[in-house]
Amino acid sequence: MWDSESESGGGRNYDTGVLSSSNHSLKTDGFERRENTWYVATDIPSDLLVRIGDVHFNLHKYPLLSRSGRLNRIIYESRDSELDRVDLNELPGGPEAFELAAKFCYGVAIDLTAANISGLRCAAEYLEMTEDLEEGNLIFKTEAFLSYVVLSSWRDSILVLKSCEQLSPWAENLQIVRRCSESIAWKACANPRGVRWAYTGKHSRGSSPRWNEMKESSPSKNQQVPPDWWFEDVSILRIDHFVRVVTAIKVKGMRFELIGAAIMHYASKWLPGIGKEGNGEENNRDSNGWKGGLHIIVAGGKEELPNIQMREQRMIIESLISIIPPQKDTVSCSFLLRLLRMANMLKVAPALVTELEKRVGMQFEQANLPDLLIPSYSKGETLYDVDLVQRLLEHFLVQEQTEPSSPGRQSFPETPRSHPNVPNAKMRVARLVDSYLTEVSRDRNLSLTKFQVLAEALPESARTCDDGLYRAIDSYLKAHPTLSEHERKRLCRVMDCQKLSIDACMHAAQNERLPLRIVVQVLFSEQLKISNAIATNTIKDQVDPQYQPLIPTRKALLEATPQSFQEGWSTAKKDINTLKFELESMKAKYLELQNDMENLQRQMDKMSKQKHGSAWSSGWKKLSKLTNANIFQAKMSAYETQEIGSQVPVAPHQNRKALRRWRNSIS
Repeated sequence: MWDSESESGGGRNYDTGVLSSSNHSLKTDGFERRENTWYVATDIPSDLLVRIGDVHFNLHKYPLLSRSGRLNRIIYESRDSELDRVDLNELPGGPEAFELAAKFCYGVAIDLTAANISGLRCAAEYLEMTEDLEEGNLIFKTEAFLSYVVLSSWRDSILVLKSCEQLSPWAENLQIVRRCSESIAWKACANPRGVRWAYTGKHSRGSSPRWNEMKESSPSKNQQVPPDWWFEDVSILRIDHFVRVVTAIKVKGMRFELIGAAIMHYASKWLPGIGKEGNGEENNRDSNGWKGGLHIIVAGGKEELPNIQMREQRMIIESLISIIPPQKDTVSCSFLLRLLRMANMLKVAPALVTELEKRVGMQFEQANLPDLLIPSYSKGETLYDVDLVQRLLEHFLVQEQTEPSSPGRQSFPETPRSHPNVPNAKMRVARLVDSYLTEVSRDRNLSLTKFQVLAEALPESARTCDDGLYRAIDSYLKAHPTLSEHERKRLCRVMDCQKLSIDACMHAAQNERLPLRIVVQVLFSEQLKISNAIATNTIKDQVDPQYQPLIPTRKALLEATPQSFQEGWSTAKKDINTLKFELESMKAKYLELQNDMENLQRQMDKMSKQKHGSAWSSGWKKLSKLTNANIFQAKMSAYETQEIGSQVPVAPHQNRKALRRWRNSIS
């Protein structure tokens, strides 16, 4: 801290931050302000008027010229020897910084704080208050305060960096921003156990207590500092300064997960609607946070105001995209999708949007359906941006091919019951795509081609069950009742009937919107699966009686299947048998009708031949019919005689002889 010391007629009080210089100073009782004009309380009349905007300073030339090289040059190099008015509208820090500099020139004690040191340091540089004019001038003393007091304090470094927002480019050129950023980065990466800085930001709900509330002399062993203790402090900075801090933290080697968490915290504070639900009001109520948002864009009074706010938010999004660490799982996929939604809405640079889409593709299996329903902000006809989801899916497939065994894709917890049942990344994405298709299929402007391309983008191995895809197809058919038969068949080709569950098969068998061919395929595939299952179990029992299946009993089978399958097992079995019986009945009726058709055809042929035949042939046919009738009657009488058991049986050779005589007589 500052220690009191006298040097060259000047005084410095380092303990209290009070700075004064009495060398060549006029005796004055201080400064007084009357409206927008400052006066020096002295007996000597002022001979110099300094104007900074609307504020005027009635001062004396000698104290100022002896310490300011710029004022010295302006006065003595001016053609007007009696110049008594100077305009310093470009002075950094404004009237507040010049007031402190003028008091220093008059020897009035000033209080240096983290709030005014950056403005005073820039003003001293602008006024050229160097050591060449006087030893211990304002540049030297403000620079010493920055180096020894501000940069050694976490809180002061944050506040000084915050105050540099209105001092560009002076604060950049004087390296104030760089030094404060590196100081903050060094302290953020330090071991929290040895840190004694106090929070400057708002105390977040559920976090650890403030550092200044902890007992520094004897800290409790159970009281641990959270790793995100610095998030709230750095989130009050402007985006360009936040980027400088994060960049410096990366150089220091902080874990990328913490950097990503800090970025998400900053975005939730400055970008309304991008954080989790319930955080928007708290963020807007924060005094240091973003108090605007998209609602102000709609309700803005001036026409140029919304454009300014949109540019600010666009700059924030572009900056955040550029500083997200390249590692996977740095930030959540949900955050990336919400950031992508705002990027499309605010027309962010296409190169950055593409980079963001690739990042989403890296962890697409972690996405949720609500975050994936991104509206189409272009002039497209569809309600949702289906092309965007198609690109995200393509990026995901590219990542899967290049990194098939990425450890990040196996980071999900395993189910305790059976490891093979844990879905991989492609299976999770397939379920997500099916749910997305079900949702967007209700849009009547969604073309069949887009639906089909998105449904067929994943390989067949990604879906072990096509129930979700069938649900999406049925939803599309409901919303598009005017599809032709060819289009409906084309739509149903994306589905594999053999991958449908029993519940889906039952629904499809009664679905009037499906083509008849698809219904038959569904029933046939279900019958084939049942037959194969029965045959497989029978063969296993015959080959190896000691064979123990994975699900040995029907009770275990029902326990291992979904609840809906358990409840509908018996009913589904009866319905399947009924459908099988109906199919067999239809086949029998079809064969009967075919036989009747053949008989009718033969009769028609006979009738046509009778019309063209001769009288002799017709008479001969009549005699043939009569002969056949007599022979049939004789056989029947003989059969009846044998059946009844008559006392006078007729010998077989007598019967044959009578019949032969009858034929001979006819011939």
